[in-house]
Amino acid sequence: MKYQLTLLLLCFFLFSNAQSEVLDTEAKRFLAMTSRDTIALRPLLSDDLVYIHSNGLQESKEAHLKSIRTGSIIYQKMTRKDVQVRRYKKMAITNGDVQVQGMLNNTPFEIHLLYTAVYRKHKKTWQLVNWQSTRLP
Repeated sequence: MKYQLTLLLLCFFLFSNAQSEVLDTEAKRFLAMTSRDTIALRPLLSDDLVYIHSNGLQESKEAHLKSIRTGSIIYQKMTRKDVQVRRYKKMAITNGDVQVQGMLNNTPFEIHLLYTAVYRKHKKTWQLVNWQSTRLP
């Protein structure tokens, strides 16, 4: 019985630690995006990234980094809430909602999004593989 309890606690710790790693990576990604730090952002994105914006625009990793670097999109504030994490070995999916303020081609925007993000653990880093968001009215 003591062994089973120890094993159960160990599994809980490992699962909750993995969840916090994914959420920390997502928070770092949002911070890099809002500070236009493409150097910090680059390793958080998978080379085969598919980033689908709420307006239907689809970007690769390089296109997404270029949009941020050149200022064609400027993320001023990203406030995440109500996020859930599901983990499957070296993959994790987050679903949540985020308030985003910024500028798109010099036009200000403020939107409320529901999103799904897919992460893959590559070496020791969680990387975003896929992002898709839906604008809420």
